[in-house]
Amino acid sequence: MSLKRRLHQDRILTAPGVYDGLTAAIAAEAGFEALYLSGAAVAYTRLGRPDIGLTSVTEMADTMALIRDRVDLPVIIDADTGFGNALNAQRTMRLYERAGANALQIEDQTSPKRCGHLADKSLISTEEMAGKIAAMADARASEETLIIARTDAIAVEGFEAAIERAERYVEAGADALFIEAPRSGAELEQVAARFAKRIPLLANMVEGGSTPISSAQDLEAAGFSIVIFPGGIVRALARTAVAYYESLHQHGSNRPFSDRMFDFAGLNGLIGTDKMLETGKRYDGSGD
Repeated sequence: MSLKRRLHQDRILTAPGVYDGLTAAIAAEAGFEALYLSGAAVAYTRLGRPDIGLTSVTEMADTMALIRDRVDLPVIIDADTGFGNALNAQRTMRLYERAGANALQIEDQTSPKRCGHLADKSLISTEEMAGKIAAMADARASEETLIIARTDAIAVEGFEAAIERAERYVEAGADALFIEAPRSGAELEQVAARFAKRIPLLANMVEGGSTPISSAQDLEAAGFSIVIFPGGIVRALARTAVAYYESLHQHGSNRPFSDRMFDFAGLNGLIGTDKMLETGKRYDGSGD
């Protein structure tokens, strides 16, 4: 089922954040129906840097292509600001679509952007953002490729301004809306009351961010169509990595940590090594 068709169902779509083929494969195996390729997660892992606009369009497209080579699930990809003006946004659409993305999320921050839950953001004009959305719609090869318009206006211009911007982005051709960083459950409910019957809505759950963490079930009841948990996997793995390296440095061995990690066979089982090697035999003349 295409992502576009899936969003017409009443059930909320939970898309966990991923940043490479391994996390994508594990998330797919866990039973999720779609994935979210987070620009923040790529910055954290590939660059070891914060989400402040340092990740490039080609790094994201390359990552998307590697994930698409590993899993078949629909992928929503972070397009940041489109990496420039409307023409850059069109190029981003073409690159991401060829890499296998099913939906692009673009935001109305200035470049370089920063994480939606960091302070001191700034915005482009509503008109410029609407132009980017229209340009991306013109550039996409398939109508099945969705444009998710994000506004960061709540933190910069206030809640009502964010609602007004979102209305303009719907008019410009957005397929879904992402009003970033509502500050309360009441604001989440107001967003849903305004838009849920007209267009799919995305909610962003960031541990320790501006928006109170809600469950997928509660967001579905409120009227949201998609919920993403973009950086949770990085925060989980980073905490494990800190403990692992501290243990290894202290003990000079992995034995004290062995109950919290896969062994060689366990990891190979997870990623399907035996199956791949068996498949390879079909082509090298050594199989039955």
